Amino acid sequence: MIGRNEKTTYELPIRKLELIIITGAISAFASLSIDTYLPALPSLEHFFSATSTQVQLTLASFFVAFAMGQVAYGPIIDRFGRKRPLCAALLLYATASAGCALSGSIGTLVMMRFVQGLGACAGGVIARAIVRDCFDAHETACIFSLLILVTGLSPMLAPILGGYVFVLFGWRAIFWLLSLIGMIFFAGVLFRLPETFYVDDNATLKLREILSGYGRLLVNPHYMGYALAGAFCVAGMFAYIAGSPFVFIELFHIMPSHFGWIFGMNAFGFVVASQFNARLVPQYGPATLLKIANRVQTIAGVILLTAALTGAANMIGIMVPLFVYIACIGFILPNSTALAMAPFRASAGMASALLGTVQFTLGAAASTIIGMLHNQTPIPMSGVIAVCGMTSFGLYRKLIVSGEALPSRRVTDRSAGM
Repeated sequence: MIGRNEKTTYELPIRKLELIIITGAISAFASLSIDTYLPALPSLEHFFSATSTQVQLTLASFFVAFAMGQVAYGPIIDRFGRKRPLCAALLLYATASAGCALSGSIGTLVMMRFVQGLGACAGGVIARAIVRDCFDAHETACIFSLLILVTGLSPMLAPILGGYVFVLFGWRAIFWLLSLIGMIFFAGVLFRLPETFYVDDNATLKLREILSGYGRLLVNPHYMGYALAGAFCVAGMFAYIAGSPFVFIELFHIMPSHFGWIFGMNAFGFVVASQFNARLVPQYGPATLLKIANRVQTIAGVILLTAALTGAANMIGIMVPLFVYIACIGFILPNSTALAMAPFRASAGMASALLGTVQFTLGAAASTIIGMLHNQTPIPMSGVIAVCGMTSFGLYRKLIVSGEALPSRRVTDRSAGM
């Protein structure tokens, strides 16, 4: 039932479609902040006289901040509600984006990207919590799939927009654009998004209680099984994000302005798959769809690595399995998220935060490894993607399929100690 939580019968004064659009939009800050400047990545090496590893740190620092910040936002939004922390985070994001545009060295850019990540990470945490506030557990997989329809516009359009902005105005203009977008989102949230969670006066921000709450999530096999299944496949996506500009622009000599079309094609597959997922969930259930997609994605990762090692089909041999891998995330991410968060309604903020932290910690590690292994071939990117896919499959089978950790309807905040 939309507009209700455990503490109130208050009806949410916003249409379901508008809520989906707003939460989808605030969820897009990660891909917006990353994908828009991907076409400019190779040029930053020359502009700052930096190494490939140093340039990759502008991605890795964002991922690390995105992961760390979510842990902090979780208990904050369970204590103070959703709207006020989100507004503060959007102002931080806009300010940090302007700082990125003004950076005079690669070190400064890495630092400002870290601050930008701290502001950007609130969107995903709060969007997932809002969905959990407003919809029952059975609906969340469908709603998360619908959110992808909104967030999917960012990876489709952002690199195309960033490519043309970079060619016409230079890389600094990309960050000025992000700062402007941050202020637009701030105004939208301030005037259109209602508060969906009544403050729990019993919630605490004491460090010991926060760590205890996160600790109970970390040892809950139901939660961690689904969280890791989704997180490792997302880490593979971040490996693709970090490695693809160098593979396609430097190795296959794709123009920066054209790279966005390749990136957007894969994002389109991701979005279309998520909409099929929304239609299939009522019939087959999120667990079944997750299981199938997990297997298909693992196979795609192995084929991708084989193509990179052998040079089979050249660029086509890389593009086709990449497309399949990214498309599978449209099934895996909404279903694993819904199944992980389903038991935790009163502590949705912390459950959402830890979910995002795990995803982006692994994403930061994957992107850092790509920079360390960079060797002017597609092998590092393909290898990391394949390992992520196989690890996701292995952990899913270990914690969920083999052990049948905990049926989704039997786990609650109370039984989990939350």
